[in-house]
Amino acid sequence: MLSKHWTVRQQALSGEVYPPEVVDDVDSYPWDAITGVLVAGFGAAGSSRLSGGVEYAGGSTVQQRAAGIADTPEAMFEYLSQEVGDAVSPATLARFCEESAANLEWLETHGARFASTTPKRKTSYPPDGVFLYYSGNETVLARAGRHPSAMRGHRTVSAGQSGATLYAALKKSVRAHGATVWKQAAVRRLLTDRAGRVVGAEVWRLPEGSAAAQRHTAAHREANLKYPFNPNLAESLRHETLQIELAHPKPVRVRATGGVVLASGGFMFNRAMLEQHAPKYLANWRNGSTGCDGSGIRLGQAAGGATSRMEKVSAWRFISPPYAWPMGVAVNRRGQRFCNEEVYGSTLGNAIIEEQGGRAWLLLDRRLRAQAIRECFGKELWGFQKWPALAGMLLGCTRAFTLNGLARKLGMDAAVLAATIDANNRAARGEQEDEVGKSPAMRRELTRGPWYALDLSPHFKFFPLSSITLGGLAVSETTGEVLRGNGTPIKGLYAAGRAAAGIPSNIYLSGLSLADCVFSGRRAARHAVAAYAEAHCKELTA
Repeated sequence: MLSKHWTVRQQALSGEVYPPEVVDDVDSYPWDAITGVLVAGFGAAGSSRLSGGVEYAGGSTVQQRAAGIADTPEAMFEYLSQEVGDAVSPATLARFCEESAANLEWLETHGARFASTTPKRKTSYPPDGVFLYYSGNETVLARAGRHPSAMRGHRTVSAGQSGATLYAALKKSVRAHGATVWKQAAVRRLLTDRAGRVVGAEVWRLPEGSAAAQRHTAAHREANLKYPFNPNLAESLRHETLQIELAHPKPVRVRATGGVVLASGGFMFNRAMLEQHAPKYLANWRNGSTGCDGSGIRLGQAAGGATSRMEKVSAWRFISPPYAWPMGVAVNRRGQRFCNEEVYGSTLGNAIIEEQGGRAWLLLDRRLRAQAIRECFGKELWGFQKWPALAGMLLGCTRAFTLNGLARKLGMDAAVLAATIDANNRAARGEQEDEVGKSPAMRRELTRGPWYALDLSPHFKFFPLSSITLGGLAVSETTGEVLRGNGTPIKGLYAAGRAAAGIPSNIYLSGLSLADCVFSGRRAARHAVAAYAEAHCKELTA
């Protein structure tokens, strides 16, 4: 008998997923191993290692109180209701907010650390040494409610980006609590009894220490490292890892008494699934692990599970920092403003993809461009913030000495563009309200040429527009069980994180996906462990 809670690290890239095998007699079936709960995935229900390590939490966390920030679950609910929409029920969102601070503390019991230092101004990702910040649209006037805004982005304490640190803490805790971890293993098939209950899984493992396993490790690591710089090479490496997985595995049939939890991430690296569900986002830069191929979602579908919000993708078009950029104006093909430039990156990115056909530009005059360049040469910005910004402004901008000349180069209506800049300038002078609701502190007159237009579209090579998928398997909001199309649960099968639809499946905010991974992962675990305990008691009394 193996440990009661057993984790399989799901590393299939675009791997084969097979229909479930029906087991006539579960007790007499020739199982190779038995466990209590089988988890297909690792980290925080997916690829937390490559994340920013930010947990969206509020309602009065220890860190908020230390920073002098007043917050309540009610204030958090009021704000998130605008962002989450109907992705989950109001009751589930309220429960998420009420449990938020406790979930952050739970992460701390497993080795993660959080702190209360705050930044001087709103940013897409805080500078080193800063760990509590506004990670969404809380400061945008249109999102203001009865409660004051509050910083809820809790970044894991670390030097550099925090995802790897959070992942390392969780990995260490998993091992310390006695769970058995299988690396280089992929669930290829679920096993069910005659009633349709999931009772186990077929896991394909590479022989530990073999030449195939060593090459697989190297190719997988290299694919993740090379993707941002050489996507074609990364795809070739992904293909190689898949061939190794299919040519050299040992199938192992594992009985899971309490059930199987699918926690293997989304499907951003599965082109066929993107073409089927979210074709508008095919040109976007893919964020996360190259193992986010939708295999967990496909396993659930093969067992009869329904999916939800598969068309939802977060497109991150961050234009702050440089902090001068949101003082410019974002315009569409006609030269009209279409979105408040100070909104969170996915709010802007999704507006560009969904409403503007993927085409938009950020307009700066000479002063704002010079200010932005100076910021990029300062010490406050991360490399991933400053270098793409500099490349875009120095090498990729469309430039003209007059607005008419810029409109001509961009194929815009010159009169429309001139009217847009005039309206912006009158709002900056306080003569009228800003037409897209930008706050007074972020308004600037644009008057001095040359004029510069930074391409905000997905194909702009100097300034990648990265994305993750947000939809997944439909699950019970009380148990985490995967649901069939008729709304009934598939007993013994759970999904969490981006393998499931959940809190961030309408629109993403920094930290909201990791927070949902913890929320949905703990929900599934509670129910699965209870199922294991019930089955174990029956075995003891039989």
